[in-house]
Formats: sequence, structure tokens, C-alpha cells
Amino acid sequence: MAPRYTVATKKAPNPIDQHVGSRVRMRRMMLAMGQQALGVALGLTFQQVQKYEKGTNRIGASRLQQISHILQVPVAFFFEGMASMPTTAAAPNASAPHGSNGSALSTVQIDDFVSSSDGLRLIGAFMRIDNAAVRRRIVMLVQEIAGDDGN
Repeated sequence: MAPRYTVATKKAPNPIDQHVGSRVRMRRMMLAMGQQALGVALGLTFQQVQKYEKGTNRIGASRLQQISHILQVPVAFFFEGMASMPTTAAAPNASAPHGSNGSALSTVQIDDFVSSSDGLRLIGAFMRIDNAAVRRRIVMLVQEIAGDDGN
């Protein structure tokens, strides 16, 4: 009888692991901390931090506690927004904010934006604008550029 070989199939990351990882990435970037620096603080390589942030590798409870201490947030921070996450990949995100064109912004899209360097810079600059009327005009300008009438 010939030996049987199995081909390993690549398993998709769990959406919860991806959410927790994206929150780790968001907070790390908010602190202007690189993956290397977080890795050193955890005694890991930056590649392992990348895998955590992508949800490829699951973060254990003790490691998550360690990360929360380093990133100066409670463990619950990493699970914020989970109530609005779908329980399956195919389920709609009913509580997501909607654009004027009727398309829902997913939690993943929002996390991706907030985790990006451009998103963080934009949010930081926007929050430093004291004048509420100027902030509203900026939002209207961005909506106009995007072809969104804001309704």
C-alpha cells in the first residue's frame, strides 16, 4: 500500500482574532510604536507581531494582558466593537455606519482606516481644530470631493 500524503490547506484567520489584531495595530500606531519595538517589549520578533496583528496567529490570554500593559489600555480595548461584528463572514454588519450611497462601512474598513498612518494623521489634525464650524466645513468638503452629498 502506497503512503498517503495530505496537502495542508491554508486556514482563514478567525474574524475575532483579526479584530483583536487590528485593535493591537491601531493602538500601537496611536503610540507611534513600531512592530519591532512592541516585539522587543514582548520578547518576540516583529514578524510574530505582524502575525498577531493580521490575526494569522491567535493571541493567548497572558500575552494579551502583556500587550495591554505595554500599550497602556485595558484588555477590553481589544474587544471594543465586537458587538457589531457579524458572527459569520457572510452575515451583514447591521449596526455599521452607512454612507449616503447606502453602502455600509464595515468595522474592518473603519479599523483599517484608523490603523493607517494617513488615517491617524488625519484624525490627529482634525481633532486639533478647535472651531466646530471649520470641522463641519472640512467634512462637507471631503464629502463633496468623494461625490457624497452628505444626506
